[in-house]
Amino acid sequence: MSHFIGTLIVELHIPQAHSLKEKRSVVKSVIARTREKFNVSVAEVDYHDMWQRAEIAVAVVSGSHTEVDRMLETILIFIQSSFSGDLISVNKEVL
Repeated sequence: MSHFIGTLIVELHIPQAHSLKEKRSVVKSVIARTREKFNVSVAEVDYHDMWQRAEIAVAVVSGSHTEVDRMLETILIFIQSSFSGDLISVNKEVL
């Protein structure tokens, strides 16, 4: 039985954040909503001390390569539509 692991790395620009506290509020909201809607692993993985930038990683596991790819694309669309800042970069990979 084969398993596929997908990762989605999204770098966010949060222009409305004027402090680390404001940034963390936005990032925690994105993480919580993504986790709740898709039941996936999500974490802030970089730029912890920069108040207008964040990097979020999402991990998905499934027995189907197609399912992993579809889930990552759906999650990306969800983040794009629910996040009020800018997506600086996106890296999607299925192993």
